[in-house]
Amino acid sequence: MSNQLMNILFWIIIVPGILVLGLVASWIVRKVSALVQWRVGPPLFQPAYDVMKLMGKEILIPQDAQRTVFLTAPLVGLAGTLLLSLMLWRITVAQTAFVGDIIVAIYLMVLPSLALILGSSASASPHASIGTGREMKLVMGYELPLVLAFVVVVIKTAGSVGPGEQLSLAAIAQQTPAFSISGMLAFLAALLCVQAKLGFVPFDIAEAETELGSGVLMEYSGALLAAWKLMHALMLVALPFFLVMVFLGGFHATLPPAELGIPVVIAALMVFAGTRLLAARSKFMDVLSLLIFIGLCVWLGLGKYVLILVLLILIKNTNPRLRIDQAMKFFWVYCGIALVAAIILASIGYYYDIHWL
Repeated sequence: MSNQLMNILFWIIIVPGILVLGLVASWIVRKVSALVQWRVGPPLFQPAYDVMKLMGKEILIPQDAQRTVFLTAPLVGLAGTLLLSLMLWRITVAQTAFVGDIIVAIYLMVLPSLALILGSSASASPHASIGTGREMKLVMGYELPLVLAFVVVVIKTAGSVGPGEQLSLAAIAQQTPAFSISGMLAFLAALLCVQAKLGFVPFDIAEAETELGSGVLMEYSGALLAAWKLMHALMLVALPFFLVMVFLGGFHATLPPAELGIPVVIAALMVFAGTRLLAARSKFMDVLSLLIFIGLCVWLGLGKYVLILVLLILIKNTNPRLRIDQAMKFFWVYCGIALVAAIILASIGYYYDIHWL
């Protein structure tokens, strides 16, 4: 009976809670970007308003589109991102993991990009097709460096965990590979790959509103566009969390609410509600909400997540958009050389037991 109750609570509280956290992360990106650019920015509930508005709009399907692929692609991308988020949540909070789950996570991280490519190519739009080509080249550019970055982590953790456990996220999350030369190189490369996965500047080449009019998403509307928005919001939660677990030691040692028996997602939702109540009477309501939310996230042990999210936002707001050839050269040449050097250093450190390498 208790297991059934936990399953019911999981689907009633945790899944919607992760969606809410994704929307809040989306608001943080927009709000911090606005503050960097000396703008006011959107109110706290604006991402939720946008999704609800799109859910009520008509779905328009291009006449020559491949209907089945066009309609199912957003759902596949959303399902893959939600599954990745739930998987990371269970590993972090419930401590349920299996050997090789990092490989499953890497595959799930590819699903949103593949769904975006399939959906845009099925729309039969010339503008979307240009964005599709750019997205395919971008995926080919950053996936190899991302895998090489994880290879560095596997080498770094091989001497500290049991046989086979270097492919388990729960075991990797007990280590801090980023606090070494090779680990830091891998972390920085993986951070830039995540920047490209999120479609943030300077790697927003596939959408490029000023050039292609949203590019790959040009023909989507209504609930389908809302699904893409939710997918991107969930990626803002899952991808930084994944980097924290792989490179920065996870959250196992810094979760004060866990000592009180409060699940992390429920505690985060309590923080969200409390933030809104505390800031309700303030003249600077949204700025105060942002500061209180970030501060309490740090108290909840999510400071590493906030750090990565802020780094992504700063990169987004301080760089111009690259051309696709520049992006591929950056990932294959510069990131590739850095990661090969990191693998060599990590191998030397493993063989000679030099941890700082």
